Amino acid sequence: MMKCCLFGAGRIGQVHALNLHAHPGAEVAWVVDPNEEAATVLARRVGAQVSTNPGDALADVESTAAFITSPTPTHVDLIKSAAKAGKAIFCEKPIDLDAARVDEAIAAVEASGVPFFIAFNRRFDPSFSRVKAELARGAIGRLEMVSITSRDPGPPPLEYLRQSGGLFRDMMIHDLDMARWLLGDEPVSVFAAGSALVDPNIGDMGDVDSAVVTLQTQDGVLCQIANSRRATYGYDQRLEVLGARGMLRAENVQPHTVSAWSEAGIHHDKPPHFFVERYAEAYRAEVDHFVRAVQDGQQPLLTGPHDGLQALVLADACLESLQTGRPVRL
Repeated sequence: MMKCCLFGAGRIGQVHALNLHAHPGAEVAWVVDPNEEAATVLARRVGAQVSTNPGDALADVESTAAFITSPTPTHVDLIKSAAKAGKAIFCEKPIDLDAARVDEAIAAVEASGVPFFIAFNRRFDPSFSRVKAELARGAIGRLEMVSITSRDPGPPPLEYLRQSGGLFRDMMIHDLDMARWLLGDEPVSVFAAGSALVDPNIGDMGDVDSAVVTLQTQDGVLCQIANSRRATYGYDQRLEVLGARGMLRAENVQPHTVSAWSEAGIHHDKPPHFFVERYAEAYRAEVDHFVRAVQDGQQPLLTGPHDGLQALVLADACLESLQTGRPVRL
């Protein structure tokens, strides 16, 4: 049984805590959060101890893993402390908003040799992982184009956006990782266009809420990512890959597959409202992947610290391209 220290009792921390609690090979030993009330409420649900001090949990020699689900600015310090304590590390994205700080975290992880996993959960979505598997077996021949659509049902609070690092580092970073994963190669060119079409206040703070990015690899393979902070019909998550011999598509999932057909038209259910519902299976799968890898004495195979760094490098390149109006070479 792998005992885990969970840092951060917010929304994503609750998702991971409950998945760990349900996992046959893991348990939550500690819930740590500066908000003691929030930590206590979550700890009661999973039978864990509570602290507002990370050092209390990291000093517990029976706990072998750290789940870092706290706000982004706390990640690097927690990673370094957890690595020093010899804990396997599961960290929510992004590692940090500053690539130099990410380098610090990676250096600490490599020096300690502890397993490290960056939580790009979409790689574990059954439909997306099936697309990747079909690509790998050559089902559509040589890859030529990738198209990724990711739209939130509505923008988060402005208070959150002011600290988020902007659309590219906060929202699109998932899609940038997905692009790298599907392309199987590092992009060498990035071009971004963006606008504030959903909320002018987002533009006033120097961010965008609508963006389109084009990536190109050294071999000329193209990827286009479209993001919006507003989709009135639900959480819109789709991708398409085109190859020399055909195409693969992963459509939005739906709560059910029933459709009603009549003279008035054909009607079916909307996509799930947001990410917790849409990626529930992916969240369970990534926790299972991490737990099994650590128990087997291995590094998690699908995502590591390099993936966290490269996604941030692409996000920074998107911002530079948006600001200059020019493609950025990598």
